[in-house]
Amino acid sequence: MLYFAYGSNLNHFQMKRRCKDSVFLKKINLSNFKLTFRSKYRAADIELKKNSIVPGALFEISKSDEKKLDVYEDYPILYKKYYFTYYGKKVMTYTMVKKTPFTFPTERYLNIVKKGYKNCKLNNKFLKQGLQT
Repeated sequence: MLYFAYGSNLNHFQMKRRCKDSVFLKKINLSNFKLTFRSKYRAADIELKKNSIVPGALFEISKSDEKKLDVYEDYPILYKKYYFTYYGKKVMTYTMVKKTPFTFPTERYLNIVKKGYKNCKLNNKFLKQGLQT
């Protein structure tokens, strides 16, 4: 199955440790969404925003990888699954259930996300925008 990462799972080391079967395919943009950080965990989330994009990574993951991600993302309590189509293929990602106000991420978490942006060669400007809401 295809999975879209936009937060700490962009970090290749973390993603491989979490999902042993995962394969990074390429970077892609999710249209009409923006990146933000929220909840008591101060974690990444996406929300609808017209004419905005969230850069991220497309991974191929196995069924057992998906189960591990479900546990990590605290599905369906903290995050729910969101599906979109990319060139005719179904892609899964997670989005927070409760859209609480913006909270600045911890330095540790932000560093994991920054490393992920480097791993996937994503444009940092979108991360900076996500930190300004």
